[in-house]
This record gives sequence, C-alpha cells and structure tokens, in this order.
Amino acid sequence: MGFSETMKAISDPQRREMLSLLKKGKLSAGEIVTNFPNLSAATVSYHLSLLKKASLITESKFKNFIYYELNASVFEEIMLWCAQFTGGSDETKTLSF
Repeated sequence: MGFSETMKAISDPQRREMLSLLKKGKLSAGEIVTNFPNLSAATVSYHLSLLKKASLITESKFKNFIYYELNASVFEEIMLWCAQFTGGSDETKTLSF
C-alpha cells in the first residue's frame, strides 16, 4: 500500500488507539474488541483490516485465534520521510512508499 493509504489509515482516532494498544505487544481480535465497548466486533474487524492493508499491523493465527501485532518498520519509513522536513539527510528524500 502506498504512502497516502498509510496516512489515511492512521488518520482515524480509533485506529490510532488500536495501534497504541498493539505497541505493548500482540493481541487477539477479541482482546482488542474489549477495549472498544462502543464499537461492534465487525467495526473493529473493519478497522483492523484497513491497518493490515496499510501494512501497519500483521496477523498470525494460533489455534482458533487471530493475533495482531504492530509492524514497526512502516513507522520507521514514515519517520525517515518526515525527517526530510526537519533537517534530515538527503537520503530520505528518495524514499517512496
């Protein structure tokens, strides 16, 4: 997924909260849902799907559960890209998503 899709995925506050939860470690879909009592499981699943398509999270299956985990490398790429606007090296200007 491209840079604009990645930025769009993190533009939603609920998805950003999901990412914050996942920075502590991998969680099952059910564990994530319990942190959003005002959202349906289907809505949480939709948000997780968008985060996964943007490569911001990865999923793994174990028995009957799907676990989600943060993909830190995408955030590193975003930080490198942003660095060009704050005096980062010229190498970051050629970074493409």
